[in-house]
Amino acid sequence: IQAFSLALYVCLQVMVGCGDQTLPVVINTWPFTDATAKAWETISSGRSALDAVEDGCTVCEVEQCDGTVGYGGSPDSTGETTLDAMIMDGTSMDVGSVGYLRNIRSAISVARVVMEATRETLLVGSAATNFAVEMGFKEESLETNRSRGIFEDWKKNNCSPNYWVQDAVMPDPTQHCGPYKRSPKELQADQQLGSKHLDDSNPNVDIHHHDTIGMVVVNASNHVMCGTSTNGANHKIAGRVGDSPIIGSGAYCDSEVGGAAQTGDGDVMMRFSPTYQTVESMRLGMHP
Repeated sequence: IQAFSLALYVCLQVMVGCGDQTLPVVINTWPFTDATAKAWETISSGRSALDAVEDGCTVCEVEQCDGTVGYGGSPDSTGETTLDAMIMDGTSMDVGSVGYLRNIRSAISVARVVMEATRETLLVGSAATNFAVEMGFKEESLETNRSRGIFEDWKKNNCSPNYWVQDAVMPDPTQHCGPYKRSPKELQADQQLGSKHLDDSNPNVDIHHHDTIGMVVVNASNHVMCGTSTNGANHKIAGRVGDSPIIGSGAYCDSEVGGAAQTGDGDVMMRFSPTYQTVESMRLGMHP
């Protein structure tokens, strides 16, 4: 519970079975109104709720919502922008997702192809890029002048803030850029005491330094679909995959119950499967 309260998360729940007068429904994180409007246009035209989720999230990828969705934002510790996304069909329970997707701008669409064209659930990194190219997506840089400027300013500030544990590596990550290696003190402590609990609160993550579009769409027949798209945490360690593409963490939906999406300190939140827990709590009778 404490981890959730520290995560500055937004959880959107939609109960199904509310009657035809309330459906369809489109809801998403943050005031990304163009994305909401596009999803509503799609569902109102008679297309599927899954199409609406893809179209809505795509708008944010193109518009680079808040600088934290799509290309040109949140460079990692090497200066590269990468993308995470997932899409879920709450009727069939099929899911497709991509993590640390490189050089492909349409992350939510690639996730949908993973869901519909393969028996896999999650593809990551350069291999996910190769898959996307094979499926007809264009390979192009995700860097922009803005993302390069963010990275250069970060390096001038000794690569701080970052996501290293101060006493666990050397040189001191609050004062120096890497490369880092484990400190002898930390290795000795591990040998003597075993694993120890770390303070997981992250001062780098607040309402201005994290984001995702998470979307839930319910059509007139009570079919619930959901999805997410993000470029992850700013200055994340290269290779990091956040909570957004993880089923039950970034989003989860079940047409028998409802759907949920969340955003916050993903490295903490993914440990607790919060959106799965939300939907299952609604199944047990908890009101949204």
